Amino acid sequence: MKRLFGILIAFVATINIAFAAVNINTATKEQLESLPGVGPVKAQSIVDYRTKNGPFKSLEDLKKVSGIGDATFENLKSKVTLTGVTKIDPPAATSKADSKPATSAATKPAEKAMAADAKKTEAKKEKSDKPVKEDKKAEPAKK
Repeated sequence: MKRLFGILIAFVATINIAFAAVNINTATKEQLESLPGVGPVKAQSIVDYRTKNGPFKSLEDLKKVSGIGDATFENLKSKVTLTGVTKIDPPAATSKADSKPATSAATKPAEKAMAADAKKTEAKKEKSDKPVKEDKKAEPAKK
């Protein structure tokens, strides 16, 4: 029974490590920024803490980093590990400046229609802004 329990614990630990994508002991600032709730400031704080104090000995040590409280830690603990290679999904690895909002296939036709309407409105506006040519026939000739 003890042996079966030990195997079960090892299996659960292996699964947890397999799903933990970011190794907080080796990840770069950019890799740390891919974590939910971690921006450039918190990522730099993690790197600075690691540089000053050495590698994290437990995930709970992450709470010692300035800016990481209980709520942030709860969001992070299932996504970080102390060992292994950092693996980041490609969409999460893109920088925020490079990412475009995702559009579904259903919204694309609506966007095209809105763009076409905007072009028509702009064309009408430009047309009305043009100076009106005076009709020479309508004016009486001066002598």
